[in-house]
Amino acid sequence: MTTLEFLRSFHFFGYAIFDLSLSFIGVYLLSGSLSKLFLKINIEIPKMNWVYLTLPIGILVHVLVGTYTPMVKDFLDMNSHYILKIIIIGFLILGIRGIRRK
Repeated sequence: MTTLEFLRSFHFFGYAIFDLSLSFIGVYLLSGSLSKLFLKINIEIPKMNWVYLTLPIGILVHVLVGTYTPMVKDFLDMNSHYILKIIIIGFLILGIRGIRRK
């Protein structure tokens, strides 16, 4: 078992804790640069909103690329996983709430 496989072996409700935490940390570290980039096109996005948008953007990108991870499959499943859907939609609402046009 490699180090990466070991780190990904810990799960929270069936999702790898390592992947989730790395996604949130990565977006948090990139949020300043992303906010500055969007300011150039007159859209103001607070840094915290990027963190909220991590999972919704991740699901969208995975669907567009065609990589169906367990979370994407669970989110697209129409007959179950309602708590996940509520969390993702809640994050989407929180992420969109602070976006303003300058």
